[in-house]
Amino acid sequence: MDLDALCETATAMVQKGKGILAADESTGTIKKRFDGIGAQSTVDNRRDWREMLFRSEPAMQDSISGVILYDETLRQNAADGTPLVDLIRNAGAIPGIKVDMGAQDMAGFTGEKITAGLDGLRQRMGEYYDLGARFAKWRAVIEIDAARPSTACVMANCHALARYAAICQEAGIVPIVEPEVLMDGDHDLDRCYAVTQNTLKCLYEELFSQGVVLEGTVLKPNMVISGKKCANRAGVSEVAAATLKVLKATVPAAVPGIAFLSGGQSDIEATAHLNAMNVGGDLPWNLTFSYGRALQAAPLAAWRGKAQNRAATQAAFNHRARMNGLATKGEWSEALEG
Repeated sequence: MDLDALCETATAMVQKGKGILAADESTGTIKKRFDGIGAQSTVDNRRDWREMLFRSEPAMQDSISGVILYDETLRQNAADGTPLVDLIRNAGAIPGIKVDMGAQDMAGFTGEKITAGLDGLRQRMGEYYDLGARFAKWRAVIEIDAARPSTACVMANCHALARYAAICQEAGIVPIVEPEVLMDGDHDLDRCYAVTQNTLKCLYEELFSQGVVLEGTVLKPNMVISGKKCANRAGVSEVAAATLKVLKATVPAAVPGIAFLSGGQSDIEATAHLNAMNVGGDLPWNLTFSYGRALQAAPLAAWRGKAQNRAATQAAFNHRARMNGLATKGEWSEALEG
């Protein structure tokens, strides 16, 4: 394990002004998104879509620090034969890889999930490193309602995140640890706060017990936010204040940065929340983004699976990347969206 290299990579991933593009949709998930714009989910279309993003200028150079890839994409070449990982590296960004095998039903706990993928992970990590990945991502799904999550669900998922993180660091790969408290449902801000606090406390206890070097990790949490069906959803300032409060109560200062997931928020909502947290805050960690839909929804709508829409697609991606880059510095305003 090269601790200096791990820490250097982790710090670069969360640098001010830049964030992470989550382009790690599984084949099934990206098919749903393509279905929504009337495009076929073929190998070539998936490659062309991601290649367009990776060739977008100036977004990739100015606003993107890293890209999370799916296994298929890590191995693909662009239409001209250039490996997609080289497009990312040539833009000055870091290639990463999603390594979990998805959330599965947790035995004995109806309605709760446990993430699979630890079996064989050490062997896969060696291959992923050789293919160019320098960070990885593992997502734990925490369902929330009046009764869930159970203590068993939180503990099992946090233990798996810690085991994954230790295996990553052994292979020279920075682990993104992603415990996502879902924003589905009608829960209020206070309920999300309580579950998020409990989850993050458990996570860092497990990371410590497994000997994970925190300086060589990145946290990818949910924001503390009302459920989508909540009758009185909290506003931007409330979300920002609650999220900062829970982070200060649970996340060690040794962690170099926090890259939020968007978790079903709209494009503007995710940007506004991130910006509010970065306005005037003297924090021990950099706060940035690791967005999928919040970066890709507008470009997808512009593309619609048609090659002639390439310029409009890249313009939409450049805009969303720039807006979120500004938000990492507290310099975004809704007026800029015009």
